[in-house]
Amino acid sequence: MTTEVWGLLAGGVFLVLLAWTAWTLVRLRRLEERVARAWTALDLQLQRRAGLAAELARDHPDVVGQERAPYLAAFAADARAPGDGDRETAENLLGRELRELGPDVRKLPAALREDLEGTVTRVGLARRFYNDAVRDTRALRRGRYTRLLRLHASRPLPRFFDIDDRPGAVPTGAGGAGSAGHPPPYDGPS
Repeated sequence: MTTEVWGLLAGGVFLVLLAWTAWTLVRLRRLEERVARAWTALDLQLQRRAGLAAELARDHPDVVGQERAPYLAAFAADARAPGDGDRETAENLLGRELRELGPDVRKLPAALREDLEGTVTRVGLARRFYNDAVRDTRALRRGRYTRLLRLHASRPLPRFFDIDDRPGAVPTGAGGAGSAGHPPPYDGPS
């Protein structure tokens, strides 16, 4: 092979590497935007769920239970602004408290009950979309060539948001475990 052929070959490899780098940078930027949009949607639904739980505790303590209403209100407030910064734990505590509401939930106005059920469903969907975006971003950022070229190395990796968002995290009126007993005293997120 002549010098010209080696030069063309090296130029071709350089162009392919340059195109791949540009494509990867665009993809990383789009994934970051996707993570940000998914987080905004998830946060909106979590705030909505906490707001509905607070309304439930404030406006319908007879349905929630006079003893349980203050706990529900405290868990909702902590989910909105966690005292220790652990949002996942605060959201899990609120979700558990909502799941443990009893069959008296059928006495709630239908619009409030449906709104709460829909919000819980949207929380689960939004969390899955967010975690999918995080997974895709982390996978691309952990690729061999991405790390070698240090693409987006100065930016923090997004974190997964893991909460228990099982179906039934909202009272559907079918009954719930723990409706007869009192929840343990609230000591804040553990």
